[in-house]
Amino acid sequence: MRVVIAEDQALLRDGLARLFADSGHEVVATLGDATGLASAVSAFAPDLVVVDIRMPPTFTDEGARAARDLKETHPGLGVLVLSQHVEATHVAELITRSGFGYLLKDRVLDVADFLAAATRVSRGGSALDPHVVAGLLGQGANGPLATLTERERTVLELMAQGLTNTGIAKRLQLSERTVEAHVRHLLIKLDLPSDEDGHRRVLAVLAHLNATR
Repeated sequence: MRVVIAEDQALLRDGLARLFADSGHEVVATLGDATGLASAVSAFAPDLVVVDIRMPPTFTDEGARAARDLKETHPGLGVLVLSQHVEATHVAELITRSGFGYLLKDRVLDVADFLAAATRVSRGGSALDPHVVAGLLGQGANGPLATLTERERTVLELMAQGLTNTGIAKRLQLSERTVEAHVRHLLIKLDLPSDEDGHRRVLAVLAHLNATR
């Protein structure tokens, strides 16, 4: 996996670069702001861009805007946004796209999970921090989401994080058939079409959550 990193904190930027390199990935460029990100992507053709949501000079939404621009110009590029706090409003429209992830920086400390999420995003999958998912679910608590059982909401959160039925079954220590039943029921309750493509299913759920914001 070829990676470009845009992070203004030098220690975190270097740490991320070492983390990817030590895991056998190639870090082709590191940047301290978002201004040269588009040029770096064009020059190095990475599989994944990791970008801080707040970057110089204003430290507001430079990273989020850069992520949106990259997904517009390079829709097949994996983009993983990192943030100190949950700021879903800055990336709301990106959540429904393939090859996109949004994690809190604390997740980097769990190296195995972080790398798994980064790899999934680079391959066109999704990776959302559980706190982001919880925030989206909470915002829709008075809508169709209110009809879900506690178990169905848990399954929905794990779906939104990018887990397959097999992954959900392992996490919850349930049979795959039981998870399939929960997924089928919650999709019906949310009036979302069932689909054999697991990633499309995740995007459908996220699209609904985004619409309830």
